[in-house]
Amino acid sequence: MGTSIRVSDETKAKLDRLKRDDESFDELLGRLADDEEPVEVGSWDSETAACAREAVSRSRASFEP
Repeated sequence: MGTSIRVSDETKAKLDRLKRDDESFDELLGRLADDEEPVEVGSWDSETAACAREAVSRSRASFEP
C-alpha cells in the first residue's frame, strides 16, 4: 500500500531535477532521506563556547573598515 503526498509545483520541479533517469520518486525520496546526516543535539562546554564567541568576534572585526 502507498501513501500520497502533496507538493507545490516548485517543489515538484526541484525533485524532478534531483531525480535520476532510472529512479522512481519513491527511490529518490529514499535516497535523499538516507543521505541526510543525523543532527546531534547538545551544548558546548564553557571553553568551547568561549572559543566560538572569540571566533565570531574576530570574524566580525575582519569585516569592519
